Amino acid sequence: MRHAETVTFGGSALDRAGEIRLDRAAVAAAAGAAETRAILFWRGKPLIQMTDPAELVRLPMDHPVLAEASEERILLGREEGAYRFACDLSGWTPDDLDEAALGGFLDPSEQRHPQLADTMAFLELRRVMTWLTPRDAELAATGKAIFGWHETHRFCSRCGAASDMSQAGWQRRCPVCAGTHFPRTDPVVIMLITHGNSVLMGRSPGWPDGMYSLLAGFVEPGETLEAAVRREVFEETGVKVGPVTYLSSQPWPFPASLMFGCAGEAISDSITIDPVEIEDALWVGREEMMTVFSGKHPKIKPARRGAIAHFLLENWLSDRLD
Repeated sequence: MRHAETVTFGGSALDRAGEIRLDRAAVAAAAGAAETRAILFWRGKPLIQMTDPAELVRLPMDHPVLAEASEERILLGREEGAYRFACDLSGWTPDDLDEAALGGFLDPSEQRHPQLADTMAFLELRRVMTWLTPRDAELAATGKAIFGWHETHRFCSRCGAASDMSQAGWQRRCPVCAGTHFPRTDPVVIMLITHGNSVLMGRSPGWPDGMYSLLAGFVEPGETLEAAVRREVFEETGVKVGPVTYLSSQPWPFPASLMFGCAGEAISDSITIDPVEIEDALWVGREEMMTVFSGKHPKIKPARRGAIAHFLLENWLSDRLD
């Protein structure tokens, strides 16, 4: 496995058991097997065992709490031959729920169900992604992304009728026009743009104070990754980019992106920001970036661990972009 595949949410090599998704009897048998376990989510937040190290909880399929879960469940795959299903408990409302605390950039709230151990809580995946093993992270990211897609795609985009979950959660099918719909993943380029010994950083409006990251943007229809890198960098900063190479990718289920990490060589260094796109952009030298990563920079905070921006910058500093 290439070092580039060790990014968070990557490198687990999960067996996704795709060959049984169309076989309803096989899926039902898998759900009823004694060794099968449920990965539980509440409003997109996975259930975490808050031990040291933290773990993604795997519940028996006959656990009492699952009686409150939705009947719709998603086959995530197999671990050492044992099936794993994602189950959704979003219909449950905690007694002490503070709606205002939910949905923030980094939701710190924790939800505990009375039928589960006190050491188990539903936690925001951005918060815990670096606590988890590669396998736990992949299972959590997959379940979160697929449940998020189902939540926003309950109606057929062809005729507008309510659609049904099918293929063990990996498809929606319209009972009226027979249209089929599959989970959406949006391609995004995130760019390590260098000019000499410096890297281009930017920040979006509304980000926490001191937060800067690599530039990023969605790939448009009919566009290559390389073209998207050059277009996005020029639109946001006015910097022109020459050669572009692919480095690494990362599933990013917030809500449904696949980040393509790319390296680009700038052929100009003058910055003219588009204030609609970003709030600020600047060149940061390698030595200065070391200060950023140490947490001692007066203006810039380190990139968030777990995000591909941190991964690319860290490996740029250590000359390990392979």
